[in-house]
Amino acid sequence: MPLALLALAIGAFGIGTTEFAVMGLLPDMAADFDVSIPLAGYATTLYALGVVVGAPLMTALGTRFTRKQMLTLLMGLFIVGNLLTGLAPDFEVLLAGRIVAAFTHGAFFGIGALVAADLVAPQKRATAISLMFSGLTVANVVGVPTGTMLGQQFGWRTTFYAIVALGVIALLGVVKLVPAQRAKAAAPIGSELAVFRNPQVGLAMLMTILGFGGVFAAVTYLASMTTEVTGFAPSSVIWLTAVFGLGMVGGNLISGRFTDRAMMPMLYVSLTGLAFVLAAFTFTAHNKTAATITIVLIGFFGFATVPPLQKRVMDQAASAPTLASAGNIAAFNFGNALAAWLGGIVISAGLGFTAPNWVGALMTVAALGVAVLASVLERRSGGRGQVVAAGGPTARVDEPIPATQS
Repeated sequence: MPLALLALAIGAFGIGTTEFAVMGLLPDMAADFDVSIPLAGYATTLYALGVVVGAPLMTALGTRFTRKQMLTLLMGLFIVGNLLTGLAPDFEVLLAGRIVAAFTHGAFFGIGALVAADLVAPQKRATAISLMFSGLTVANVVGVPTGTMLGQQFGWRTTFYAIVALGVIALLGVVKLVPAQRAKAAAPIGSELAVFRNPQVGLAMLMTILGFGGVFAAVTYLASMTTEVTGFAPSSVIWLTAVFGLGMVGGNLISGRFTDRAMMPMLYVSLTGLAFVLAAFTFTAHNKTAATITIVLIGFFGFATVPPLQKRVMDQAASAPTLASAGNIAAFNFGNALAAWLGGIVISAGLGFTAPNWVGALMTVAALGVAVLASVLERRSGGRGQVVAAGGPTARVDEPIPATQS
């Protein structure tokens, strides 16, 4: 495989680490700035909202540059955002740094996947794209626990300095290894926007918001929950985030295998399992062994929802997948922001650190209801309900796009 794929994977690793690292550092960040845990949770909420805005915006901007130029710009912004976070003199500047870093998230994965596919022969495109996205999954097993350890040993700012170093390595790799490519003509914006007139696209994105969003209601406050309620030492958060990451990897791999065979049944199973384990975490959080098992299962069922959620959107938006794909990345992160915000509200209301688990469970049950509704409406319409893009017939999607949460 080309070395350029390594540069892309390192970039994905850095982005995945910066997204999830806050869950292990939240108590330290809150103490440093003398803010409450729910307020510190805005470091997750605003990052997710930054992805919501940045994914379509930066994707649209990317049509004016070559892919290599755009990847270089994105990694530069990533470095600036994380450096600003690490140097932040106050909490407001930290939030600004998180937003800047978040703007790179969705576009990097979207453009990077196209670059990865072009680096290899047609029969190896899926493998190349999966290698790039492996950086995201490895981040949750290695990057986040390592970042938590660095933060606990040397201060939370050290974690973001390490992420900056990853960004520099990825930037140099992109500059040196990614071949120059000619800019391609952008599709008319009307043909891309037309797909959103399909109600099934909207329902699919609503499933994404509510389904995976439920995970973040719990994991945003994982460090506080496991130390204050379960009784784990702060140092235990390191390996707890690692087992959460292992669950994510397992869920994504297994779900990916079955999604192509039976997408909606896989979605029903994963959402039902996620709702159950999130609700159970309210009770299992009081026992160390039970809590550990539940954390693994939250990661497993949480990421088991990703392949069917992503495929559902791509199937329904096959006539204009570019903006819809970016929109679904935004939907994932809007759900993350909503869940983290709602979790902070119930904690501030005095309901305890386990209360966000119920928020997540209810969001996931709502997603399951939307999935059932979408299936019923689809059966009544007798088809997939795709929108014909402006200017031409529905396009075929011959190559599967790897699912990712971004």
